[in-house]
Amino acid sequence: MTRANVDSEIRGTDPVIAERQHWMSVLARAELDDLESYWQSLPQHPDWRCLRKPEIGLAMVRGRTGGTGAAFNLGEVTLTRCVVELDAGVQGFGYVRGRSKRHAELAALLDGVLQLDGDHHRAALIEPLHKRWLSRREQTSRKAAATKVNFMTMVRGS
Repeated sequence: MTRANVDSEIRGTDPVIAERQHWMSVLARAELDDLESYWQSLPQHPDWRCLRKPEIGLAMVRGRTGGTGAAFNLGEVTLTRCVVELDAGVQGFGYVRGRSKRHAELAALLDGVLQLDGDHHRAALIEPLHKRWLSRREQTSRKAAATKVNFMTMVRGS
């Protein structure tokens, strides 16, 4: 079985994994200030320990020509990761683009908290963060569309 088949089977059959993938991606794309303020607003912080302190490394980014062609190595991106364990025995993982150790740590902590009480935190944290990201993406798309240039091809002679 190919890696693509395994990935599609995992995503297609287990909604728990798909849901966690979604909130981890939202946490990774969120602004650090938003995560910090949510963490500080929690009435009680869980006890936790680092299994893997935040560390900075590189990850290869892959691309596809036209979005559907053969995969190729596009380049490397800086990545920071962190793994924590809450006293409840849950492990939280944080992977973020860039060099922010605090962002990776908060993403890991909030991943752990979401595993314990996902319903409450999903409505209070994940949905608003996702909406903010969609808004930022829409603004970026509009700016890019405003700079679009249409080239006309002229046919010479007949």
